[in-house]
Parts: sequence; C-alpha cells; structure tokens
Amino acid sequence: MTANPDASPRPVRIVIVDDHPVVRDGLRSVLERNPDFEVAGEAENGEEIVARYGQFAPDIVLMDLRMPRLGGVAAIKRLLALDPDARILVLTTYDNDSDVVDALAAGATGYLLKDISREELTRALHAAAAGQSVLSPAVTSRVLGRMRKPTRGPLSQRELEVLRLIADGATNRQVAATLFISQATVKTHLLHVYEKLGVNDRAAAVSEAHKRNLFS
Repeated sequence: MTANPDASPRPVRIVIVDDHPVVRDGLRSVLERNPDFEVAGEAENGEEIVARYGQFAPDIVLMDLRMPRLGGVAAIKRLLALDPDARILVLTTYDNDSDVVDALAAGATGYLLKDISREELTRALHAAAAGQSVLSPAVTSRVLGRMRKPTRGPLSQRELEVLRLIADGATNRQVAATLFISQATVKTHLLHVYEKLGVNDRAAAVSEAHKRNLFS
C-alpha cells in the first residue's frame, strides 16, 4: 500500500513536567493551539515523570529544573538511563552557571528560560524534535563565555580543600558539611576549579590535580 503523500506528519508528543499547576496549564494551552504538538501528559515532579515515562512515550520532555521529591538534573539522569535517546528540554527561571552546567552535563537536550516567547518555544521544540541542541540566548552567552574564558591562575586554598575532599570520594553534601558551607557554594568552587584546570567534570578535575601534584 502506497503512503499518502498528503498525509500530515504525526504531531510531536510532549510531556510537561512542572510542580506548579498554573505553569502546566499555561504550557498546555500554548501547545494545544499548535497542530504540530500533542500534550501526551503532565507530571508534577521528577519522580513522577520517571515512573510514567514509558506510559507517556513522549518525543520530548519539557521539564522544570527545581522540583520537590526529585529535581530536574537527577530526573534527566534517570530518564536517560531508561531511554538513552530521550530528548529533555529544561524550561526554568534559573540561569546561573551551576544550574546550566549541571543540566547539560546530565544530558539535557537544551536549556530554556521561562521568559522566552511562544514563537521561541515553538522553534525550540521543533529543533529538539529534529535532534538538535537548544539553548536560550542568555544561556548561550554564558556557555560561550565559559568556553572562551582562559584558564586562570592557581587554585585557592578553599578550592583545593573542596577538590581534595572530592578526590577522597565525598559528595557535594558531604563537602558542604565538612567545610561548613552551602552546597551551592561547593558547586561554585567546583566551577572555578573546572575553569582553572581546563576540565569539564569532577573525575577529570581530580585526575588533572594529581598530574599537577596539587595534593602534595
């Protein structure tokens, strides 16, 4: 049987994941006005989308970053463990370096801010459906700025303390408790360490520190 060349392509199936019902309602309203998209379902936290991902069978997960029970970064990792081809777009109000880096490192397809226009969201979803990475303009500037920033001087004493604890196997929470600082501060120190050592993750930072004999 020959396929009908005039048949419309299947709409892109999207699941909305956000802990605020008003946000989910607003996104559903926007998406359902576009015949290119179909809202396959909603979830109010990362734990729910992980549990129901197979049931929804989405093409794209449009997900907030900070949610109760299971946040966006952890959910991204679990979803990709379930489906390595999962396409996950972060849609959040948070644009600090730590959140952006963590989400992209976890495997997010893109990172969008909630101040984008309806047209920008539509373009981003089409791009993600085509397998392209998507970043809000403000996020792109941050990422490019980090990539272009030259490796700076030696690690500070506090950065060395954080990295030494990481090398010993401590989590961010454990580092924060040991040094009496917040987990956000730990992440900031790690970002500075990555920049100065020219690496992108914890394991590479520890390896590079050993090569440079920073722990001696």
